[in-house]
Amino acid sequence: MAVIGVLTLEIYVEDSHSLKDKRHVVKSLKDRLRDRFNVAVAEIDGLDSWQSSVVAAVTVSNDRVHAEQLLQAVEAQAATLLGGALAGSSVEWL
Repeated sequence: MAVIGVLTLEIYVEDSHSLKDKRHVVKSLKDRLRDRFNVAVAEIDGLDSWQSSVVAAVTVSNDRVHAEQLLQAVEAQAATLLGGALAGSSVEWL
């Protein structure tokens, strides 16, 4: 049976003064997470906000333990890349 894990990252880019500034941060994060972890990543909320965004990373696996470890690694990498800009995170299982 397949499990689907969704990691939601709440981002607040305090130094952003335009959508272009925020999108640069979000695009860089999405590209790095996709390349390193082979997860699907999308900005799902805050598209018109200059400073806040919600990004989701999704994985599908037949092993929940593997999926949990992968999403934990994704979250840790996001925290490293974003620093204080990572305002919160949560995981949902489908």
